[in-house]
Amino acid sequence: MITEDPDKQDIHEYLAEFEDIPGTRVYTAARARKGYHLNQFAMSLMKAENRERWKADERAYLEDWPMTPEQKQAVLDRDYNRLLDLGGNIYFLAKVFSTDGLSFVQAVSTMTGMSVEDYQAMMNSGGRSPEGVRSIKEAR
Repeated sequence: MITEDPDKQDIHEYLAEFEDIPGTRVYTAARARKGYHLNQFAMSLMKAENRERWKADERAYLEDWPMTPEQKQAVLDRDYNRLLDLGGNIYFLAKVFSTDGLSFVQAVSTMTGMSVEDYQAMMNSGGRSPEGVRSIKEAR
């Protein structure tokens, strides 16, 4: 539980609270460390010559990066939710879906299980409702 007095708050307990937000992955320092090479790979796609190499042979291009096999497979699967779990930063991963010709809205809608149209309508009407499950632990 988060306390008002930061001197009495255990940092691990505090950070664990971020994992209890349904449908949300807070980009913490731990995730940043875990996803360093994944995010560097994604940023490499900012260069045209790298995008061409990537498009020519995705598996071969990934071999140049010291990512985990699970990270590489999630990239190949374009499983953006899994990539976030594995340390990906959505703004860096945008380079992957942009290279695939997808807009941010198109890519993010795949992460919600909604159609692009339904996702756009939800966001245009103010986003997800604050009502409902607010804690993964409490929903169990």
